Amino acid sequence: MTDQYCVFGNPISHSKSPLIHAAFAAQTGEALEYTAIEAPLDDFAGTWQRFVAQGGRGANVTVPFKEEAFRLCDTLSRRARRAGAVNTLVLGKNGQRNDFKIYGDTTDGVGLVRDLEHHGVALEGARILVLGAGGAVRGVLEPLLATRPARVQVANRTAAKAAALAEDFADLGEIHGGGFDEVSGPFDLVVNGTSASLSGDLPPLPDDLFAEGATAYDMMYGAEPTVFLRWAQARGARGIDGLGMLVEQAAESFFLWRNKRPETGPVRERLRHLLRHER
Repeated sequence: MTDQYCVFGNPISHSKSPLIHAAFAAQTGEALEYTAIEAPLDDFAGTWQRFVAQGGRGANVTVPFKEEAFRLCDTLSRRARRAGAVNTLVLGKNGQRNDFKIYGDTTDGVGLVRDLEHHGVALEGARILVLGAGGAVRGVLEPLLATRPARVQVANRTAAKAAALAEDFADLGEIHGGGFDEVSGPFDLVVNGTSASLSGDLPPLPDDLFAEGATAYDMMYGAEPTVFLRWAQARGARGIDGLGMLVEQAAESFFLWRNKRPETGPVRERLRHLLRHER
């Protein structure tokens, strides 16, 4: 039986993950099938169990099931424990076909850092602002702090949530959290981890946010620049969307499943080409 992999989400029909992993499989010569599965909001665990019974060996997990996936796991990576969420499930990490223990990891932060490095963004010694305090942000803070920035500021509409999040990661580096009204630049890198771009909204930010040569990064992506990126570019920042992060986190998941690291460059180019034609 061909090994089965999938991405779980709700909704999930828009997902580019099947295309990405099909490209990785073809590139590395791995025999696998990867599909998108919309799990019912009240039965993620049951959907996972049925998938395993049909030959499932691993899965990606997206909104809104990352915390539930975390609770399913028998063992967790250090970064997943930090994040309190899982986006990658691996069945039988020791390679044994009859091993049904579930290993959980989160590859979002690694994906973000690798994409920033791909674009030549200097992280060591940088002043970084991260917008939002939800699961997307929690999942990227450890890898960001591991690059040894000068400081990280987390800003959120609910100041207390950002402050609590910063406290959770304070042992890893210089990090502070508060409300949007406490943001004071300049910053070398501003990462938008809020969902505001989905609705075309913009967090309330000061105009003097960006240092000279700064980068604005939106975890969201689309055929056109997000409202955040348009706002940032109008103020002199370089804008990067989250398409590369998507591909890089997928490559890390693929490595966890198959112990082969695919080349991400050709897949980035193919996805960008497809997005241009979706306009």
